[in-house]
Amino acid sequence: MDIWLQLVSALDSTLRLATPLILCAMAGLFSERSGIVDIGLEGKMLAGAFAAAATTAVTGSVWLGLIAAMGVAICMALLHGFACITHRGDQVVSGLAINILAAGLSVVLGIAWFHRGGQTPSLSGDQRFSPLELPFAEMIADVPFLGQVYAGLISGHNLLVYLAFLAVPLTYLMVYKTRFGLRLRAVGENPQAVDTAGISVAWLRYRAVIMAGLFCGLAGAYLSIALGAGFVRDMSAGKGYIALAALIFGKWRPVPAMFACLLFGFLEALATRLQGVDLPLVGQIEVQFMQALPYLLTVILLAGFIGRAVAPKAIGVPYSKDRA
Repeated sequence: MDIWLQLVSALDSTLRLATPLILCAMAGLFSERSGIVDIGLEGKMLAGAFAAAATTAVTGSVWLGLIAAMGVAICMALLHGFACITHRGDQVVSGLAINILAAGLSVVLGIAWFHRGGQTPSLSGDQRFSPLELPFAEMIADVPFLGQVYAGLISGHNLLVYLAFLAVPLTYLMVYKTRFGLRLRAVGENPQAVDTAGISVAWLRYRAVIMAGLFCGLAGAYLSIALGAGFVRDMSAGKGYIALAALIFGKWRPVPAMFACLLFGFLEALATRLQGVDLPLVGQIEVQFMQALPYLLTVILLAGFIGRAVAPKAIGVPYSKDRA
């Protein structure tokens, strides 16, 4: 029973740790399905995290913080779109510029506004998204297996965790079951055919990067005003790149990408629990190795599986009607 409870606890942590990865992976799916490479997931998430924490610290409203995070991330996404769609710039360079801009600007503004070395004031109480207890969770918490799963794994997360997992079926429906989704996939495969049909390639791609910004803003807000209690310098810690890797493992499909994110989340949760623990035949594993494990897995899986994932054919290729 102790092992079962430890497993439930580890899976509970997995859901929380995978939430920003899932949101960022859905963001990348919209952008890259339209043909726009989105290396800037990391920067948009970081900018959103700072905007959420700073706005909440000043206004005291967690909802205004959430709106600010989405607004700032969408602005960063539009900047990326302006460089790559309107001016047909290099999409990888633009994405990296977004990452560098967000990392530097968040610290500069944090120092200028709060004088805390780039951090925002600590948030507490109503300034953070609190865990939500689902109906009957406390009542059936002691029921073996099902009750423990419901109370200890499904219940007790904040609103953004549930939104992240709701975003997966919604993304699937939008991409595969709507006219917008059909056009989105078409513009990522053959923008000339879309243009010939009288549909604006640029407007479709702009809508895709706006959706990417919205999801990145949610991910950033989750880091600073839900999972954390304020903004800390570089608090995204490479999660945007891991989400991009998960999207590649999932072959640009929502559900497989979600499971890839859960794998990374589980590995991070496992790494936290194994720090300082003596394992049979292995002994105590170094803390630094456990902290690096999710990133090592990213490199290993990319090296092993990126060749098998077929990206949208027009991804990374600027579209010009004059050259079509």
